[in-house]
Amino acid sequence: MFLVVALLAIVGGAIFLAMWDIPAPSQRIEQVLPNDRFPK
Repeated sequence: MFLVVALLAIVGGAIFLAMWDIPAPSQRIEQVLPNDRFPK
């Protein structure tokens, strides 16, 4: 009985995550990287 409930919870969670429409981040991020971090 416990296995059936656990299986239903896992399948239900997977379906929820597959159908969830997560919004893309809308905040712009800018970061300056110094030139000495890159090899020449």
